[in-house]
Amino acid sequence: MSTAFESIKQGLQEAIAHAKGDERSVRTHRPRAIDVKAVRARTGMTQEQFAALFGFSTATLRHWERGDRAPRGPALVLLNVIDRNPQAVIEALV
Repeated sequence: MSTAFESIKQGLQEAIAHAKGDERSVRTHRPRAIDVKAVRARTGMTQEQFAALFGFSTATLRHWERGDRAPRGPALVLLNVIDRNPQAVIEALV
């Protein structure tokens, strides 16, 4: 059988194992939780400025900062990158 077939087969087997709860065969990355208010404060931006620059709604940012909601998925990943290197993200966006 072809290499492509074997690769697809292995991927499907890993996906099935993961769906059944076996996380040994699958490497997952879970971004760390983040203090959104502290990240924004370190940038020196207002809520409105931070939200507009990084593509969040101001209402969502307020919910995160109050703790009503927590960022998830791509937003959480972006916030982790902003926390580590805000200037790189700013340069990429402007």
